[in-house]
Amino acid sequence: MHFLSKRFIRFLIVGGINTLFGYSLFALLILLNFHYEIAALISTICGAFFNFKTIGAIVFKNKSNTLIFRFIGVYTIIYSLQLFFIKLLLIYKISLFMAGALILLPLALISYTLNKIFVFKKYK
Repeated sequence: MHFLSKRFIRFLIVGGINTLFGYSLFALLILLNFHYEIAALISTICGAFFNFKTIGAIVFKNKSNTLIFRFIGVYTIIYSLQLFFIKLLLIYKISLFMAGALILLPLALISYTLNKIFVFKKYK
């Protein structure tokens, strides 16, 4: 099964570290009274650069810096989805912290799929 592949397990481990970094930054910015759109943007940009090397090298065994623009494209989609889902959850009076946490797993799965298809498609 695709979700039990070694690559996907590596993605979950690396993604856990990357998520801790990105969500911690998002939460810190919310605590500092940044608007959630700005907090999400800053944490996504910082996360994208942090994640590029770890996901590329560890998950997909690809260290090529030429893929950064595709990777940024994927993170642009992830950022848009993040805003959409947070706005949706805010309608239901869910806190920003909880909304950010609730969307972590779905966005991680989408990120893995998009990176696999569009960025690191020549996986070894």
